[in-house]
Amino acid sequence: MKKTDTNKAERTRQFIIEKAAPIFNKKGIAGTSLSDLTQATGLTKGSIYGNFKDKDEVAVCVFQYNVDNLTAYLTRAIDKENTCIAKLLAIPKAYRKLYKTMIAYGGCPILNTAAEADDTHQVLCRLTVEAIETMKKTIFTLIETGKQSGEIHPDTDTHKIAEVIICLIEGGSLLSKTTGKNTYMLNSLAQIEALVQSAALTK
Repeated sequence: MKKTDTNKAERTRQFIIEKAAPIFNKKGIAGTSLSDLTQATGLTKGSIYGNFKDKDEVAVCVFQYNVDNLTAYLTRAIDKENTCIAKLLAIPKAYRKLYKTMIAYGGCPILNTAAEADDTHQVLCRLTVEAIETMKKTIFTLIETGKQSGEIHPDTDTHKIAEVIICLIEGGSLLSKTTGKNTYMLNSLAQIEALVQSAALTK
């Protein structure tokens, strides 16, 4: 295959992924039909399946695309700050800016996929676990670095706080999306900020 053909195929794949991303995030794997994809992309069934083996492959690529976008957004917010406490607080701050858009997009892609793929899709279930563990590792590393630098109390339970932060984000997102009440997410983010501040040595 010529390089120009390869580039065109890559662009087409990326186009399909971007158009399919909000559909899969809202409807899930089972709820997304081929007609949804052809309507969103304006492409034929043959064009879609000429670039992907099946709907499952599209779903996997879409999930990775959604997670990569979320990760990049959080990473940019964290990297703007200079201290570990500020970096930890950048996480709820970033979600406070993002959550309305995220809910309109169908909710958190990690949570949505976890709920559907847990017992039905081995590959997506594994990727979801990896995404959660990556998020936990980021928070864990910030807390441990803060303990070493003297910003965070040395007795802080790093694993516990990292897991609670993730639970608050995902739980708040789910309840706000389900009920239509922003207070669930906002109160969860406020609790994360209080938790981080309580671990700081310098108040």
